[in-house]
Amino acid sequence: MATFVLVHGGGHGGWCYQPVARIMRSQGQDVYAPTMTGLGDRAHLLRPDIDLDFQINDIVQTLEFEDLRDVILVGHSYGGMVITGVADRATDRIGHLVYLDAANPANGQSLVDVGGPFMEAARAQGRVVDGIELVLFPGTDPLGYFGVTDPRQIAWMKPKLTPHPWKCFEQKLRLTNEAALWKLPQTHIVCTSTLPGRDIEKLKASSDGRVWDIDTGHDLMITEPRAVADLLLRVAALS
Repeated sequence: MATFVLVHGGGHGGWCYQPVARIMRSQGQDVYAPTMTGLGDRAHLLRPDIDLDFQINDIVQTLEFEDLRDVILVGHSYGGMVITGVADRATDRIGHLVYLDAANPANGQSLVDVGGPFMEAARAQGRVVDGIELVLFPGTDPLGYFGVTDPRQIAWMKPKLTPHPWKCFEQKLRLTNEAALWKLPQTHIVCTSTLPGRDIEKLKASSDGRVWDIDTGHDLMITEPRAVADLLLRVAALS
């Protein structure tokens, strides 16, 4: 049995991993899917000071209070920013990093720096509510990036989406333990459609060649939960 912590992306919550977690738990894996503050079932805790550091700390606290070790830490999309920060701050609790069609930041980069046109489109559709700049409101999907087309899946996810504080996306990642961080094993699971925009050789070099793709949309944990679960179980077998 392995221990997985699944970190969601922007505008989502731990709920988005339900199909994947169900499969993995049926295979005897220990799976946590926390929701970061201000989103999903924790949207009522939205506050002006929520930024990238705040949400990194959400996951660090999960690791510490659940006393989790040798964790396979998985981040989807914006969650790639978060898990990189978590691994920097709690390196001794992490056994493997999995970037799930995720941002792959370097020290000093923000999601705005690595997200390209999607981030510009997201901000253009955002608005200020109670003094907080929010983006990714339910009913918006900048550039059709989520890639969910099945009407049943859309109906399931749409009422669960919540807007995300823009501050999380523009704050630059600060790493202080890079020597240890980049020694952690990595695996990259990406969508086939995003491969052309990625530096595949760089990803392969950081992961001993473990760059696996699934031919589906960006929200692959919703559109292809079985394929995602199978690859995560493959990571567990390697760890």
